[in-house]
Amino acid sequence: MSQPHIPVLLDEVIAALDPKPGDVIVDATFGAGGYTRAILDKGAQVHAFDRDPDAIANGAAMVAEYEDRLTLHPHRFSQMVGALADAGVAKVDGVVMDIGVSSMQLDQAERGFAFSHDGPLDMRMSQTGESAADFLNTADADRIADVLYLYGEERQSRRVARAIVAARPLETTGDLARVVRKAVGHKPHDKKDPATRSFQAVRIHVNGELDELEQGLVAAETLLGEGGRLAVVSFHSLEDRIVKRFLRDASSAPAASRHLPQVDAFVPAFTRVSKAIRPSEAEIARNPRARSSVLRHAVRSAAPAREAA
Repeated sequence: MSQPHIPVLLDEVIAALDPKPGDVIVDATFGAGGYTRAILDKGAQVHAFDRDPDAIANGAAMVAEYEDRLTLHPHRFSQMVGALADAGVAKVDGVVMDIGVSSMQLDQAERGFAFSHDGPLDMRMSQTGESAADFLNTADADRIADVLYLYGEERQSRRVARAIVAARPLETTGDLARVVRKAVGHKPHDKKDPATRSFQAVRIHVNGELDELEQGLVAAETLLGEGGRLAVVSFHSLEDRIVKRFLRDASSAPAASRHLPQVDAFVPAFTRVSKAIRPSEAEIARNPRARSSVLRHAVRSAAPAREAA
């Protein structure tokens, strides 16, 4: 049975965005529309992006409900600058990103994102291109091991990769989970299923998620007008590290060196950068999926976007 969709850190995200009537806000990861609905209820206009055609189709009712204040874009959020230009929008007042796989994708066994329900080994957010099965059944062991180590931080990546190659072809999420558990050793009382790291790694690879995040942050910097707000919710250390580094580089000058020539005075692209904000124990009790979430937010300055400078 699927869990109801509950937006993570919703109150904190809305406080960071501070949407008002007349504002134009980008929801870069529409999903089930939890953030979008809360923003619309504040009177703002929303342009929402999602590469998953199911999310776009399911959002049609919300478009009708809010009439001309919600526009859905069936694109990756890294493409938001071009898509909004086509819609006649050059600058926005806020951008929110909820990074990673959505609750609906996790809960649909046929999408192959989770091993809680056996399903085809798919994992494609856009439902096009190379699937998880395509990758795992054709890549060599070294390539698979690199993906497991880089994106899943799996310390036994070589052993798992060899086991995957030996067990091919893999067709279902259950096939992959069983191979990983056997390779690394799985005890029923283990707090975390060892297959979790490998599933995360393969999903990130198949969807190019970290590259997408980096490009999406650059796009947000380009789109946000002076005083515009950026809010990013991430769910694991690899994502949060990218967001933290981006905001650090955008808000503070690099350390000076007396061995290098003097450069022009640094002008920050973002100010009022928050520290990491995590869910309360009460929220985690209501929504266990919020446990690993981290919110970081910042305000856009008047400086030109660094890519355009």
